[in-house]
Amino acid sequence: MIFQEDKTMSKRFPITVSSWTLGDQCTFEERVVAAKNAGYEGIGLRAETYVDALNEGLFDQDILNILEKYDMKVTEVEYIVQWAEEHRSYEQKYKEQMCFHMCELFNVKQINCGLMENYSVEYTAQKLRELCHRAGKYIIGVEPMPYSGIPDVKKGWAVIKAADCENAKLILDTWHWVRANQPVDISVLADVPADKVVSIQINDVWERPYATTILRDESMHDRLAPGTGIGCTAAFVKMIREKGIEPNAIGVEVISDANLEKGIEYAAKHTYENTKKVLEEAWPEVLN
Repeated sequence: MIFQEDKTMSKRFPITVSSWTLGDQCTFEERVVAAKNAGYEGIGLRAETYVDALNEGLFDQDILNILEKYDMKVTEVEYIVQWAEEHRSYEQKYKEQMCFHMCELFNVKQINCGLMENYSVEYTAQKLRELCHRAGKYIIGVEPMPYSGIPDVKKGWAVIKAADCENAKLILDTWHWVRANQPVDISVLADVPADKVVSIQINDVWERPYATTILRDESMHDRLAPGTGIGCTAAFVKMIREKGIEPNAIGVEVISDANLEKGIEYAAKHTYENTKKVLEEAWPEVLN
């Protein structure tokens, strides 16, 4: 079986350029080169960006060879959605299986997941339990998003607690945290064990949010690099550190049309340089 060699990362928590930060208009090799040149140690891939690589004519071994060539690792896999539907589409079933395959191929332990549909805690927990069973050894990272069926940490943790699965955990994202109107304060995580947060994603936000009805548009087009908005990123990272969370990856997810208009090299360098500044202030140990 083909798989990415499990090399020891030079950093304890790999700083990862999330898939959407570099958009979906580049080749796989261009993505890897931009990440490497900027200073990132890992890249994130969505199922769609992996399929895009296959559609370039690359096979799994070719993808691994490109990663090896530039000493880069895939450290983040996403994104399973609609997992609470009573009758899931074949597209979603295929996508889920693709994510499992990507974890095997790239030696990634967790999959980022979201749920737009709003159901009760009990029903959502049952469906999460089923997903965790299908995932087997892989961790299902549930990401609260303010415009989704799991809008905040409170419901996210309630669902995970009710599901009672060892491989069900939270993913915490600065943008989603702030836009859910949660204070950047460790008290919000009081009931959540540190080992129940599998990874984090960091970014920053504008002072004024988009209207509630189009908040998702802001999330998908107009995020800011860490430390370049209202300045919540350092406080968020300090909170994560103080809680004792050990993220499998520190994803830098800055979905920004403005950045991508300047090219993926710019998007990668701009986000990495600002991430480094924030981490130097808030959690310098992760840079060593």
